[in-house]
Amino acid sequence: MSSITEVFGSNVFSMSVMKERLPKKVYREVVNVIENGGSISMATADEVANAMKDWAVEKGATHYTHWFQPLTGVTAEKHDSFITAPEDSKTLLALTGKQLIMGEPDASSFPSGGLRATHYARGYTAWDMTSPAFVKEMSAGTILCIPTIFVSYTGEALDKKTPLLRSMEAIDVQARRILRLFGKTDVKKVTPSVGPEQEYFLVDREKYLKRRDLIYTGRTLFGAPAPKGQELDDQYFGVIRERVGAFMADLNQELWKLGIPATTQHNEVAPAQHEMAPVYTNVNLAVDQNQLAMETMKRVATRHGLVCLLHEKPYAGVNGSGKHNNWSIGTDTGENLLDPGDTPNENLQFLLVLACIMAAVDKHADILRCSASCVGNEHRLGAQEAPPAIISIFLGDQLDSVVSQIVSNADSISLLAAGHLDSGISTVPIINKDATDRNRTSPFAFTGNKFEFRMVGSSDTIADANITLNSIVAEALSDAADVLEQAEDFPSACHKLIHDLMTEHHRIIFNGNGYSDEWVEEAERRGLPNLHSLVDAVPSLVTDKAVALYEKFNIYTRAELESRAEIRYETYAKVLKIEARTMIHMASKHYIPAVINYTTKLAQSITSVSAACPDANLAVQKDLLYKCSERLTATSKALEELKTLAAYVDTIQDVEEMAHFYHDKIVPAMKALRTPVDELELLVDKDLWPVPTYGDLMFEV
Repeated sequence: MSSITEVFGSNVFSMSVMKERLPKKVYREVVNVIENGGSISMATADEVANAMKDWAVEKGATHYTHWFQPLTGVTAEKHDSFITAPEDSKTLLALTGKQLIMGEPDASSFPSGGLRATHYARGYTAWDMTSPAFVKEMSAGTILCIPTIFVSYTGEALDKKTPLLRSMEAIDVQARRILRLFGKTDVKKVTPSVGPEQEYFLVDREKYLKRRDLIYTGRTLFGAPAPKGQELDDQYFGVIRERVGAFMADLNQELWKLGIPATTQHNEVAPAQHEMAPVYTNVNLAVDQNQLAMETMKRVATRHGLVCLLHEKPYAGVNGSGKHNNWSIGTDTGENLLDPGDTPNENLQFLLVLACIMAAVDKHADILRCSASCVGNEHRLGAQEAPPAIISIFLGDQLDSVVSQIVSNADSISLLAAGHLDSGISTVPIINKDATDRNRTSPFAFTGNKFEFRMVGSSDTIADANITLNSIVAEALSDAADVLEQAEDFPSACHKLIHDLMTEHHRIIFNGNGYSDEWVEEAERRGLPNLHSLVDAVPSLVTDKAVALYEKFNIYTRAELESRAEIRYETYAKVLKIEARTMIHMASKHYIPAVINYTTKLAQSITSVSAACPDANLAVQKDLLYKCSERLTATSKALEELKTLAAYVDTIQDVEEMAHFYHDKIVPAMKALRTPVDELELLVDKDLWPVPTYGDLMFEV
């Protein structure tokens, strides 16, 4: 195995690689555009394309692709070889500047939410110079991947990256306005950064292939609890099993090749659940790398006879998987705008940024909640294992005290001391404690120099969450700059604005237990929105408030927002349709036949024993037969009800109405079918049960 330093970034066409392979003038032009915006000349594009092609071919690449992120939430790619038209039975390998800069995939075959009529097919991919190209080593060959945006013929964003880049520009401009007021005119760039923690499950591939629900939906739609779950807390940070460790070691090598700085690996809370976390990087690159990481996890798992499950809730009764989105803002001069320093009570710039974030999250809690809405996340949020659906901010004791003193107009603002921790053991050093504890129940928690947005689902792209965070904070910074740029006495005006913002939005701060029923009641009293489900959250995308926010910074048009709302409804309905059909299939073809087989054999045995020994006590066998038959009848009845509802929903034309019908009618019907089947699993002979059980899946990895 090669060392980390030898492997890291070896499959990335990085700035250092470009510097080695490009003429100095060409390299300087590329760097200038990446750092300051603008366009490169076609001559420069040809130089870059040729160098990129030569580098990729040396890596074994035969094809290139424009790698983009359509509104499916995953990535897309179409491979084209470097081969040119043959002449005299010979051909050359080429990649032109035009091919590098622009591609033309079929836009009609990707979700557009009504932005594009089906018969209009043209769409364009355009090179994103701020995210480096890379090669992927796949079974299809080694492919040069060029990160791109994806837009329609008429200019609408049909992807996740276009609005993300727009939101990054918005927060850059507005944050620099604030910094100029503090005399920091040397700052040329402000960039949001993210470190996404990725949770996942592993399952043996042979067992996975025996579960139609895992294959079709990524989660188990049936399954009785295993005798052991996560009750003993022995899985979390426990010793990593050999097979899993081999997977992790292989995964690290693949991620490091792609320049993904994966650092953390450990067992998570639930059996067969694990986590990988990288070092933070700029938001655009972090989004790309997280998509690559998820894809790589799946590919590497296959090599080890495993399947990587990224679904938020593959197993009922144990913790599901999320993706903590650690978000911050930094300058090109090395300053973190969310670093409070040693004396946050005196750090006027930090307090202003904090006040703006409080205002942003309070004003736009609805769209922030919506940004973490995906179908799988419905099973986690508010379920005592993930943050509640109510958006609030956790600041910790020290900052909460500072905010409270500012709100109450204290004459001077004192600071709670961080303190020390003495274990009482002479050979163990005294520990310098952080100024505050952490709160795992908070959806948006301050953790030292960043905010941890804990609501994002494990299978979901982090693009939507970060587009939202960038946009709402840009608006708050813009509003603050509008006020302060007109002030004659900046320090006084800044103090007043901080006080006013913190007073107005103090309701968004909550440091207590977000899982408690009392918090639900308290949040309602405060007027905080509680959007229980995806279908409840989607309307927030198209309110006048949201449209005004996004149009102000040219991040989304109203039409683009309406399209995304429609796609969310449509995706919700489609996923639930697949799940309902899968349940119908499994109940009809797997479970009911297996139970009939078992009860028939049991009845025959009872008859046979009774005939041979009339005085035999067969109460246990008869009771078991009765229980199985009773639940079999309940299963059949629930199955027919689900079939009826599934047939009816297909007659609904409006996607919003359809999504609500799935949520209100079909989801309860699916639960009603699952209940008797799970009970039967605990009654029927395991040798006759048609699928691997939870114990098989979670403890035999």
